[in-house]
Amino acid sequence: MKTLIIVAHPNLDESSTQQFLQAASIDSKVQWHALDNRPLNVAGEQRLLRQADRIIFQFPLYWYSAPASLKNWEDTVLTRAFAYPATGGSLIGKQLGLVISLGQPAAHYAAGAPEQFSLSQLTVPYQALAQRLQMTWLPSFIVDQFGYQSETQKMQLLVDYQRYLTQPSLGHFDGEVDWIVTKLAAINTHQHGPEQQKLALIIDQIKQNEATLEDLQDTLTMLKEGED
Repeated sequence: MKTLIIVAHPNLDESSTQQFLQAASIDSKVQWHALDNRPLNVAGEQRLLRQADRIIFQFPLYWYSAPASLKNWEDTVLTRAFAYPATGGSLIGKQLGLVISLGQPAAHYAAGAPEQFSLSQLTVPYQALAQRLQMTWLPSFIVDQFGYQSETQKMQLLVDYQRYLTQPSLGHFDGEVDWIVTKLAAINTHQHGPEQQKLALIIDQIKQNEATLEDLQDTLTMLKEGED
């Protein structure tokens, strides 16, 4: 699976959030593509989209929307002949997700909270875009108040962000476990001696716990079906 991150930020070099995410996105199957002030090469942009399986729009939330550069990109690149299912259909079946950075706590975006509207409500135009182009809509990934996060929180953010970019089946527990096991196994190939053995034991334990949880889930499903 290949992931394309389309980054829209007016001051990218000055954003500690985006610099962190760019460093975290380094992967052979992930492409970081930052929009700038240069004229768009439409054919080149469309080629990047065709090559990707998962497409991510990444931006800071400015006045409840994305920066103007992303809207300009949409209007210029997503032509009828390229994107519309009836005439081009180049994006059919691909995944679309959002990575949104916030200066305020994410909890502020809810009914009764300071902003009154949820992020799901504010991103309806992108959900509509995915529906219109017959893409699969992914849950948004939110990065709030990065500058106030502890080192522990940032490390968790790094793992969660990498998983959002590269885990094939988002929203599924077994997919998350498989992703973690794959990452640990890759790390373990560079370990030696006791450290390699220790990490191998951790991987085995994770797999055993996954099997136990799957058995429990099956049992709960059977009990629920029996009640129905």
